[in-house]
Amino acid sequence: MPSTSILITGGAGFIGSSIAEALLAQGERVRILDNFATGRRSNVESLKGHVELVEGSITDPATVKRALEGIRVVFHEAAIPSVARSVADPAATMNAGVMGTTVMLDGARHAGVKRFVFAASSSAYGDTPTLPKIETMQPCPLSPYAISKLTCELMLRVAAQLYGLETVSLRYFNVFGPRQDPKSDYAAVIPAFMSMVIRGEAPVINGDGEQTRDFCFIDNVVDANLRAASTDRKLRGEVVNIACAERTSLNQLFALVTGLAKDAGLPGATLVAQHGPTRAGDVRDSLASIDAARDLIGYEPTVLIREGLRRTFDALRAGT
Repeated sequence: MPSTSILITGGAGFIGSSIAEALLAQGERVRILDNFATGRRSNVESLKGHVELVEGSITDPATVKRALEGIRVVFHEAAIPSVARSVADPAATMNAGVMGTTVMLDGARHAGVKRFVFAASSSAYGDTPTLPKIETMQPCPLSPYAISKLTCELMLRVAAQLYGLETVSLRYFNVFGPRQDPKSDYAAVIPAFMSMVIRGEAPVINGDGEQTRDFCFIDNVVDANLRAASTDRKLRGEVVNIACAERTSLNQLFALVTGLAKDAGLPGATLVAQHGPTRAGDVRDSLASIDAARDLIGYEPTVLIREGLRRTFDALRAGT
């Protein structure tokens, strides 16, 4: 059996565990590094016996050195994944993001890692009115979370230039799907809406609900990561958007979710959303150009929002 050569930081998180599952299905051997600060043990329960687990922090050089032994490809997903949480506790977000990524990159170059794939964020664009968002646009981050992700992109580019480490940053746009935690105080909008509608409770939409997002189902994001890791192209710190290139308002999203409840015969189908104040640090509109990702790694979304919502809704109802 081949030795483990793939490391996923934050592998107990929503996206990291999904990448791990896909790699295992391809016959790869995987190691996960996670301190379970935001990752969930339930996400890796089904992976026990099939992955190596290193429990510890990406900010600890000794732990990182141990986790990187024999590794050729790193999927760096670890972070504190919330704009709102970063506004409340910016130091924790910057430490996990910037310092953690710095430690990971330094460890990777000394360990002889070939390729480093980073979970960047569309929040780097901020509230610039131009749509779609294109990677050559001037970044304008509005939160510590966005600043952290943007800083890490620059660190990856410098690591490629200085050390010859192949790096790429995938700017995720509003990823959703099964395993996303609906119970967190900082839950993403889709699992939050769905879990409340399933319980028959009306959610609160921040602002007027006309703000738009480019929602991207988890299978698309996993595919983008696998493509970035396996492409024959030499990677030099590029940044590419990972999205579906379609725009949905929160009001439209709520209508789609209540439509799923209606199809399932749930009383939540008749709920009317309440509206609250706009959340600090949030952007108004988001829509991606994915031309650069198509060109660099051959990315193409295969699951669009309606099908992704259906799969997510069914998984939440089933408790998976």
